[in-house]
Amino acid sequence: MKEKTIVCISCYYKGYDFMDEMKNLGNKIILITSENLKEKNWPWHAIDEVFYMPEVKPSVWNLDHLIQGFSHLMKSRKIDAVIALDDYDVEKAALIRETFRIPGMGQTTHRYFRDKLAMRQKAKDSGINVPEFTAVFNDQEVQDFTEKVPAPWVLKPRSEASASGIKKLKSQEELWNALEQLGEERHLFLLESFKPGDVYHVDSLTFNKEIVFTSASKYLAPPMQVSHEGGVFRTKTLGRYSDEFKALEKVNAKVLLSFGLLNGATHTEFIRNREDGKWYFLETSSRVGGAHIPDLVEASSNINIWREWAKIEDALLKGKNYEVAKPTGYYSGLIVALIKDISPNYSDFECEEAVKFIPIDYHVGIVYKSKDAHVVQERLDFAAEKIQLEMLNILPPKDKPSS
Repeated sequence: MKEKTIVCISCYYKGYDFMDEMKNLGNKIILITSENLKEKNWPWHAIDEVFYMPEVKPSVWNLDHLIQGFSHLMKSRKIDAVIALDDYDVEKAALIRETFRIPGMGQTTHRYFRDKLAMRQKAKDSGINVPEFTAVFNDQEVQDFTEKVPAPWVLKPRSEASASGIKKLKSQEELWNALEQLGEERHLFLLESFKPGDVYHVDSLTFNKEIVFTSASKYLAPPMQVSHEGGVFRTKTLGRYSDEFKALEKVNAKVLLSFGLLNGATHTEFIRNREDGKWYFLETSSRVGGAHIPDLVEASSNINIWREWAKIEDALLKGKNYEVAKPTGYYSGLIVALIKDISPNYSDFECEEAVKFIPIDYHVGIVYKSKDAHVVQERLDFAAEKIQLEMLNILPPKDKPSS
């Protein structure tokens, strides 16, 4: 079948497996990335052309320049698909698709997967539990919200891909000070009730509106806590027949159907409220999960989400059917932490269950896998204790290379 031309957009170094798989499937790959990522180990064997964009600020490009550059590209090349490899690239890709009428997710749907205010409103309208929330455009509405919903509250950026920029507030005074400090950027935030509880993530693949693969996991340290207090990031998969898995699979399907996702990979987060035991939707994204979560998913299921996503996009472009392999039934765990040394000594962590040591500068990263969930938990606990005592670095080292 005739090769298709795929443009991959990424302002972060990621998507190696996606581009490699797309090339294996007989397609042409064009990469648009940030200028400061030139030296990264991209899959150069799979990339036919690369274009670089200067960053206006971290992960932000001048969108007018991006559209101008793309119009020059289109003169001599027929582009079949535009793929966003990171959360920050979803709106860039949607803008390009809308401008040049390229099939795929447009700007209306993309907001449900990028703008936390839009996604909360959509979830609420669809009958999905969400923490009480309000926009912060209007002083009186904010005042009414704080009188109706007791503190603590969380002030969140509407479109940050990570937990950075989130503030937990315990009083009205703290809230008004925080809003004042935001100044001209206030409209880019939302306010919601803080729900204490365990946070979970669901990573799935969708083909022609049907969810064909689901992996559900529980964070042992929520990303918000790690980004605010430093420390060790841990997550572990849930058994496919557990009550938690079944509940998450059901609510995740409701979210993706309500939000109008047709195809691709998604990463969605939920919290189980400690007080009422209910599941609350936190956020979703139309991309592969970050923080090496694909390694966790692959260890437990033998499904590489990046490669399967590439197969889905290829099947759509070529009018083929797509089927995912039956997942294997292992339990897996992931631990990642910032450390003092550029590369860790992994000798103390070597064991039968340690199936992958992730090479990231100034980080320790380990994936565990076992038929026994308790063994995975024990390995994660041992590693967390050892890292905490001997290796952890709360503040980034001064000479840390830019990512």
